[in-house]
Amino acid sequence: MKNTNPFWRMSGCLAAAGMTLLGSQSAVQAATALTASLTIRPLTQTEIAAYNLTNPPAQFSGGLTTIGLGEPAYLDALANLNLAQSSISNVTWTLTSQPVGSIAVLMASPLGTNVPVYNPADKLIYQVAGRAMLRPDVVGTYTVSVVIGAAGSGSTNVSATITAATYLGLQTCAACHSGQFSGAPSIYPTYINTPHASFFTLAINGLESSHYNVSCIKCHTVGYDTNSFAVNGGFDDVALEYGWMFPATLNTNNWAAMPAALQNLGNIQCENCHGPGSQHLYSQGVVGNTNAISVNYAAGDCSQCHDDLNNEYQGAEWKNSLHANMTRIPSGTASRIACVRCHTAPGFIEYANNLANPAPYTTNYTYEAVTCQACHDPHDASNPHQLRTSTTVTFNGNTGFTVTNAGAGGFCMNCHNSRNGSVTNSIVNYPQGLATWNGGSSFGPHDSPQGDMLEGVNGYTYGQVMPVSPHANVVSNTCVGCHMQVIASTDPAFTLAGGHSTKMSYTNSLNVKVNVTYVCAQCHGNINTFNFQVADYDGDGVVEGVQTEVQNLLNKLSTYLPNSSGVVDGLVKSPSPTTKWTPAQLEAAYNYQFVSNDGSLGVHNLAYAVSLLKASIANLSGVSAAGGLPDSWVIQYFGSITNPAAAPTAVNNSAGVPNWMMYALGLAPNASFAVTNGVIYFNGNNIVNGANNVAIFTAAEVAFNTQVGTTYQIQGITALTDTWQNISTNIPGTGGSISYLTPTRKNTQMFFRVVHTP
Repeated sequence: MKNTNPFWRMSGCLAAAGMTLLGSQSAVQAATALTASLTIRPLTQTEIAAYNLTNPPAQFSGGLTTIGLGEPAYLDALANLNLAQSSISNVTWTLTSQPVGSIAVLMASPLGTNVPVYNPADKLIYQVAGRAMLRPDVVGTYTVSVVIGAAGSGSTNVSATITAATYLGLQTCAACHSGQFSGAPSIYPTYINTPHASFFTLAINGLESSHYNVSCIKCHTVGYDTNSFAVNGGFDDVALEYGWMFPATLNTNNWAAMPAALQNLGNIQCENCHGPGSQHLYSQGVVGNTNAISVNYAAGDCSQCHDDLNNEYQGAEWKNSLHANMTRIPSGTASRIACVRCHTAPGFIEYANNLANPAPYTTNYTYEAVTCQACHDPHDASNPHQLRTSTTVTFNGNTGFTVTNAGAGGFCMNCHNSRNGSVTNSIVNYPQGLATWNGGSSFGPHDSPQGDMLEGVNGYTYGQVMPVSPHANVVSNTCVGCHMQVIASTDPAFTLAGGHSTKMSYTNSLNVKVNVTYVCAQCHGNINTFNFQVADYDGDGVVEGVQTEVQNLLNKLSTYLPNSSGVVDGLVKSPSPTTKWTPAQLEAAYNYQFVSNDGSLGVHNLAYAVSLLKASIANLSGVSAAGGLPDSWVIQYFGSITNPAAAPTAVNNSAGVPNWMMYALGLAPNASFAVTNGVIYFNGNNIVNGANNVAIFTAAEVAFNTQVGTTYQIQGITALTDTWQNISTNIPGTGGSISYLTPTRKNTQMFFRVVHTP
């Protein structure tokens, strides 16, 4: 049984308490040869089960710098990942300061070496050097330091400050945060309309679930912790004081029957996320001490409750998302003002709060991945799903194009659009060295222009009306409808795809990438891949998967663009435009980047992607139809590139010679002549029947895809029982498709194969 602790029974004058951003939970000190960080690690219900932290049961934690008296702070000393683990030989912990009367000591952490670094992005640069745990026993401030040494890399000292406090409940928070004090954010008036503010009330009254029970309330009340150390004014402490027991039956009178002091701690409140507030109310001679309350953007704060695979698994999904692995590059510098708005949680929040006052506005460059708080406002339910903006969005990269038909996916498009200015800016301003967007003069669309692609805008259309696929109008909630599809807990893809992972595929236990197509099958039938066959878009005579077709078009377009030396070499490449490129080349390069950066290879908007690429190929090659003849020749003789008689295989003369051969011979498609013994003889552009000049014989084209570093050889036989003979010399792979032409005039039939080494 818990003993009553006098520190949680406190009172004080209520006054304005300004909230300032405390920044990262970690304290990082640079060192000459060693970088390190001391973090207070979150611990979730999922992790407790996954790593068998159940004997004795570990307490979950949000990883806050402000914690309840007697609650654990799991301390992780992290060192840069480049160090060999064996070289980290000296990790020394010190509790450098603690409140008067405290006898707390640093203890061994219950987290073993099998428990990884918490934040996915931290795993990219850090490893665990050592662990400890602190359980505060007196209200006040504790400072923990750790020296980390590594053989050959020197040592460094990092520290963290922890505030231990007691819980006060909603009435105390509301007294300052209801809008009457100019120094305190007015949070309470909007918070009371969120689901958090009433969940316990509804549940205890039987309005949420028929099986709601006492095991549920640890996440739905303030400071609920039955551990004997945690005597801190939490819900369980007050319940014990008043003799309240969880009701035997759920009915609509249960909430009203609770003591007012207990109602004050019911529901998911401010202190669930910010930590206990007694020291924030008054400490160190300061009323409203903002250094004594946690304000952060870390996912662990939410995942302490929203990462339990039995019911709440958003945290586990998020950890598998790209949002959780955002690069640190845009943070930490004022030169990245246009980047942090989408690459960091504080940057996006400032962007969302200042939509009416466009950049420059960002002042916080602290790194934090795109976490729950980045997208969802925990204090306001004005927008669907507590999103930070409405679902109507204006693309700043497309001269004000506004999306109104995207549903919840419209929120995603705040970042997932081409933010590097309009297509016109790239084509017109870039060659002149002028700004193409408010962040500089770079060429082409930014990465991830999925919103533009889905809506069918911001490509270079050559003055044509480009067709668009129906996804933007038929998929409910667009991006969300597909990328956040619900995955059953029994499915191998559970938490690895769909939901807050936002992924459409995952890698299974056999290291095979698996497409998750359940939502696609609703319209497209029983498919198990995004790369399903539709049509021969690239004109190679073979109907391949749509993504293969689009990739082939990208490859083909790249062959018409210059290499790094400025030469159009006919090879497949990743184009890197320069100001010396011609307008036509820049137009095509923009469309190449637009389709490539979208990343879906046509899935988001197949018609638009294919049309942009075909139009670009036609503009550079002079051939509009895939596999067709030059537009100028077709228009000269047939008036229109859509005339069926202009098809390469169509015959428009009495000799039965198709258009493609007539074009190759430099002849009009309807020229009259005779064929002698299956051979046409000509001299220049004049047919000379019977003369022994140039003969046109039959030939075969062997086309195949290649890889760089592999050598290919074509072999042939006239009968399958024969021995394969080499036809070609060794052909080095280019990474693209190779076409090889070989005569067949001496044989009635030929079979071919391509062999390669390695």
